[in-house]
Amino acid sequence: MKARIKWVEGRTFVGESGSGHKVVFGTAFGEDGQTPGPSPMELVLIGTGGCSAFDVVHILEKGREAVEDCVVELDADRAESDPKVFTRIHMHFVVKGKSLAPAKVQRAIDLSIEKYCSASAMLAKTATITHDFEIFDTAAKS
Repeated sequence: MKARIKWVEGRTFVGESGSGHKVVFGTAFGEDGQTPGPSPMELVLIGTGGCSAFDVVHILEKGREAVEDCVVELDADRAESDPKVFTRIHMHFVVKGKSLAPAKVQRAIDLSIEKYCSASAMLAKTATITHDFEIFDTAAKS
């Protein structure tokens, strides 16, 4: 895997993945406190949520669950001193689908966080990672 980061100006950077996707990121800079995009640590948190959401959807689909939507809301704390690593991350999963089995949703989330998600495995070295979930049954609306 490869990536390239280019400094644009101030505290603005453009990251390019090896597959050619680009993202603007940076931190507040200058008198107006302009923020060009998410900070690098926000991107780490977003990446962790994305990694886990991908796993959960994939596991549920493989289990033939009628999953229609998956949202992960993350809330995190960082250390007060440098390096300001994540010390706590809570992941709240909102999963929608037709007659989803709660035990299968729980299993998919557990497998993601404990086995498959590389990002959460790395962050678990410094952060306590917790999670919960809620299911919205779209079959009930029919």
